[in-house]
Amino acid sequence: MFKNSCFQALLWKWRKETRMPTINQLVRQGRTSSVKKSTAPALNKGMNSLKRQATDTNSPQKRGVCTSVKTVTPKKPNSALRKVARVRLTNGIEVTAYIPGIGHNLQEHSVVLIRGGRVKDLPGVRYHIVRGTLDTAGVANRAQSRSKYGAKRPKK
Repeated sequence: MFKNSCFQALLWKWRKETRMPTINQLVRQGRTSSVKKSTAPALNKGMNSLKRQATDTNSPQKRGVCTSVKTVTPKKPNSALRKVARVRLTNGIEVTAYIPGIGHNLQEHSVVLIRGGRVKDLPGVRYHIVRGTLDTAGVANRAQSRSKYGAKRPKK
């Protein structure tokens, strides 16, 4: 069929790797479902402050204190200065969270609320800061998508 023996060897190897299991193998071992990994692992850990022990309690948001606020550059092909904050959460984990919207009032020791949600062009940023809660002010002069940025309804 093919004259190139190298290609034949690769084809044979591929066929060998993609074989289906036999009925006997399925009876003995069965199919294993893949374990789902969390996209926001810091939200899946809690802290019992009385016993100083970690607990496995999931939460939609977590409170934390900013340890530093800085700008980082995104991956190729994008170019910008994205605003991020290092946040120490109530469960003791320190994460990097993105500050959405134009302009912010965050600085070191600001108390913030974080939620899950990664930023595609910033490696290692898996969390967003919720605007308009705790020490984080909402975005000023925002007319559309106000609920996402904690902006009040403008006066008429």
